[in-house]
Amino acid sequence: MNQKGKPLTILYADDDPEDRMLMKEALETGHPGNLLHFVENGEDLMDYLRRNGKYSALKHRRYPDLILLNLNMPKKDGREALEEIKADPDFRRIPVIVLTASQAGQDIYKAYDLGASGFIIKPLTFESLADTITTVVKYWSEIVRLPVKHIGY
Repeated sequence: MNQKGKPLTILYADDDPEDRMLMKEALETGHPGNLLHFVENGEDLMDYLRRNGKYSALKHRRYPDLILLNLNMPKKDGREALEEIKADPDFRRIPVIVLTASQAGQDIYKAYDLGASGFIIKPLTFESLADTITTVVKYWSEIVRLPVKHIGY
């Protein structure tokens, strides 16, 4: 179980290098003790979780506490990755928050139908992003209880 204020390990899946940099800065602004890892597409996300390929060195590390997921990425998009995550008994309890520029109603419905824990439209300013990430991290680290972390394969 998470303890109040305990740092989270967050995996952020987004193909845009600028968005990844802004996320890193936003998290450091409000919650500097959290660990943030990046992947650039849905294939890398699944390899990270499964500890395949370039992520095989992570075999004895815990899974992330929270996944932030962009929908529109190359190779495997966020919808496909979300569906795989929620279909896998090893990963389905990891909260996945969709963080995307899409405001399309069908994307919102689809994300929740696939098991997303939340859907956030990417804020337009850094200040709004920092506020949003502060709220998300506070909620997942201080308010709710997450399942006990477990080690990868």
